[in-house]
Amino acid sequence: MVTQTEVAIVGAGPYGLSLAAYLKDRGVRHRIFGAPMQTWKERMPAGMSLKSDPFASNLYDPAGRFTLKDYMRSLGQPYDPTGWSVPLETFVAYGNWFQVQTAPDLDTREVRNIEASGHDFILDLADDDRLQAKQVVLAVGIRDFAHVPPGLSPIPAELASHSSQVCDPARFAGRDVTVLGGGASAIDLVMLLHEAGATVRLVARAPQLDFHSGDQGRRSLPARMRRPTSGVGPGWKNLLVSEAPGIFARMPESLRLDVVRTMLGPAAGKGVRERVEGKAPLLVGNKIVDVRARRDGLSIDLESPGGATQIETDHLIAATGYRADVSRLAFLSQSLMRRISVVAGSPRLGFDFQSSVPGLYFVGLAAASRFGPVQRFAYGARFAAKTVAGKLS
Repeated sequence: MVTQTEVAIVGAGPYGLSLAAYLKDRGVRHRIFGAPMQTWKERMPAGMSLKSDPFASNLYDPAGRFTLKDYMRSLGQPYDPTGWSVPLETFVAYGNWFQVQTAPDLDTREVRNIEASGHDFILDLADDDRLQAKQVVLAVGIRDFAHVPPGLSPIPAELASHSSQVCDPARFAGRDVTVLGGGASAIDLVMLLHEAGATVRLVARAPQLDFHSGDQGRRSLPARMRRPTSGVGPGWKNLLVSEAPGIFARMPESLRLDVVRTMLGPAAGKGVRERVEGKAPLLVGNKIVDVRARRDGLSIDLESPGGATQIETDHLIAATGYRADVSRLAFLSQSLMRRISVVAGSPRLGFDFQSSVPGLYFVGLAAASRFGPVQRFAYGARFAAKTVAGKLS
């Protein structure tokens, strides 16, 4: 059976749900597909908290009636815009509440294939139904973009995994685990694995680890003037990329790519430092030079300015982040994929989030190379939803 719609949204996380709310407000006929908040439910470790301040952890509707603050108020629970770390389970429950309010007709079926048909698109759904849409917006977030360094790819799956595969740290209780990475997800995993009963260490190339500096909303006036508050942390550069993605989009491409690659590697969240330091070895300034599988684990050779080290471990977790790569979106037909112009793996987008294929849009991480690192955060969903909805209506 083939049904028709004006706009199909693929993905029901913060970006997809926010766009659906904006399209509904503008009266644009649309369908949204995907399990709500799926990546947050299935790819994030239990027990973690968001790095973003609560005021920057909203999903967005045009009237601003369904914020995280409104959700907490509906539960009779306290809310602090900057002094509170939002638990993962709270954020997921909030996203589900937002979905019920703004996209009650969400279709949870998986989209298995998208191909172009004339000026339209045909979407094949999980139960063999088909949908014809004039416009398609891909809001798949980080789901398909887990990055594993090439040297780790040959390691058997039972001995190594990406952090997105570790939603239950407790399954490593009693085992020796090595976490590779120096960002927030790596530090969080070390904390959660230690508290779950694993023997764990962190290996990071970076010479030092960054931790959240505290409540940015309760700083002195001179401190706020030197480093103003923003949705992605204090500082004038952060303020620019978080509040003016339209300006960022007009910068030279080479500069944009460099900023996206180097800026806003998130610091570990509030309260993490004291739960990590002194609890587990933090081997900073080390790089892995060789990994060898043995009968019941791995031997890892490290190199640092202080010399070489070898460690033995049961399991290696690559908390090495995510990189947009359109070629990894297996639900795009090959004929459609060939028409998408890319830059450094990301789709080359116009100022309206539209790709080189007319009618095909990308939001979230896949749009960071055009609109900046804020597209890696929930805070970027408002600009994306408002811009794309304006174009589609």
